[in-house]
Amino acid sequence: MELRGTRALVLLLAAGAVAGALAARLAPAGLARAAFVAYVAVTVVDLLLRPGFLRPRAPAARARAEAVPRPLPAVLGAPVGAVAAFLGVGGSVMTVPAMRRAGHPTRVATAPANPLTLAIAVPAATVSLRGAAVPAAVDAHVRLVGLVDPRAAAALLLGALPVIAVLRRRPPRIPDRLHAWAYIGLLGTVTAAMVLPP
Repeated sequence: MELRGTRALVLLLAAGAVAGALAARLAPAGLARAAFVAYVAVTVVDLLLRPGFLRPRAPAARARAEAVPRPLPAVLGAPVGAVAAFLGVGGSVMTVPAMRRAGHPTRVATAPANPLTLAIAVPAATVSLRGAAVPAAVDAHVRLVGLVDPRAAAALLLGALPVIAVLRRRPPRIPDRLHAWAYIGLLGTVTAAMVLPP
């Protein structure tokens, strides 16, 4: 999916993100974390068991999807943004599976992940940082700004930006099925990191 002509989707993602971030500020402590783990775990199971992500669907449905891959409907922007901001997951956890099942290859389904996540993260972080009470960190060395760990955010950026720059110039040729399995592996790793003790 290209991002041209998706202004309505981006605006609705941002609006949903504001609502989700406000809800997260009002939610009981630990609810968002538990919901995050549950959501990602259910997503992994769904991707493994339901046809359309790893396994082909019925021939007729597959033929329709391959003939005309469908774009992500703009109306999904608000709920995707709200859920993603509340749980702290990237919007791609919802958009990538949806686009795969709409007939797009994994490389196309994952391409808009960073721009769409940015459309969610900026308004959600703004809401979280404005007037948010600083929660007590489990680790005394963690310094939070509102609900954001600046060191973790910086580490993510420093790790991601060089890779993005390199891959834009030399995109890897990854088989579609392997790419899909790698996506599921990433979600599984995140779930395990959240559940297992440090």
